[in-house]
Formats: sequence, structure tokens, C-alpha cells
Amino acid sequence: MSLIMASFLSTALLLLVPGILTEKDHGSKPINLTVVNNISDAPNETYSTDIVYRGILLGAMRRLQQTNADFKFTYTEDLNYGPFLESVNGVAGDNAEHTYWELLVQTGKNGSVIRPDVGIGCYIPELNDHIILNFTKW
Repeated sequence: MSLIMASFLSTALLLLVPGILTEKDHGSKPINLTVVNNISDAPNETYSTDIVYRGILLGAMRRLQQTNADFKFTYTEDLNYGPFLESVNGVAGDNAEHTYWELLVQTGKNGSVIRPDVGIGCYIPELNDHIILNFTKW
């Protein structure tokens, strides 16, 4: 019983103390996101938004979509694997044509481009990372 009460009190304390579990703890940081279409050779489109401390990429993309009418995306929620990016700016992947949206990151550490082992729902951008949504074939 005392363990349950201690857990309850700890949770209540977190909710009552100002600044705990809020965006204001560490502020937000700018993030750049570039849309690349290697299939149609359309010009790249680069966008900027903010992401909260330790926030996921999906949250930053939602914020960008809400504040910039030129950026749109859709995704589906897979029961086992989480969010799956379907389309960006009206361009959708297609199984028959073997096209999809690939998540790449040019890291702020050394500038190399990596393919994260997680998707938009789990990736946590670091300071100076440049997100690349690359439309390509498999």
C-alpha cells in the first residue's frame, strides 16, 4: 500500500511543480526539413520549424504542416511498426511503381547522411540535424 501511495504522490508532485514535463524546460530548437523527389527531378523544397527538447520528428512535421500551407504530409499508423509516411506535398508512394518516402538525416555532428533505424514517429532530431524526406524507388 505504501508503494502505491508513494507512486501516486510522486506523480502528483510532477504535475503540480511548475516547469516539470513542459516544453519550457529546455525550450525548442530550429529544425530544417528538405523534400527531395528523385523520381521527377522536381526542385528540392526546404522548410524550417521548431521542435521541442527531445521531441519526435512527427511532432515537428505536424507543427510545420499547421504553420506552413505549402507543406503537407499523410501517414498511416501500423499496429506493429507505428507511423508510416505515405505522401508529402501530394506525392504518394506506390507499391506497383516501387516508390516510397525514405527518411534520411544529414547529421549535425559530421555532416554525413544516414538512414535512421527508426521512422518519423520515433526519430528524435539532434541539434543541427537536417531532415531529408527523399522520394525514391526500392
